[in-house]
Amino acid sequence: MSVVMVLRLKANPRALEEFATGNPGVMDGIAEAGKALGCVRHTFAANGDDEIVVVDEWADEDAFHKFFESQPDVHRLMEAAGAQAPPEVAFYRRIETPGQF
Repeated sequence: MSVVMVLRLKANPRALEEFATGNPGVMDGIAEAGKALGCVRHTFAANGDDEIVVVDEWADEDAFHKFFESQPDVHRLMEAAGAQAPPEVAFYRRIETPGQF
């Protein structure tokens, strides 16, 4: 069963948006690499002006770790966003219920 991964990063959401807008090929490359390793959903969100949150669904925890450790562009993106420390990463078991979408 897949897992939900939540990554929290102390960084500047606007800087991430600027990097992403200016480097669509890099962003697409990261996305394709994630898909190839088992990521089925991905989104960024911001919490104020100093935190970026990533919510993904992965085949399993190992797939995320393999992806994260093998992608220099992910680390380049975090640096461009002004990451102040390594991200906090947590995994959650999906709960299947009626009414999900």
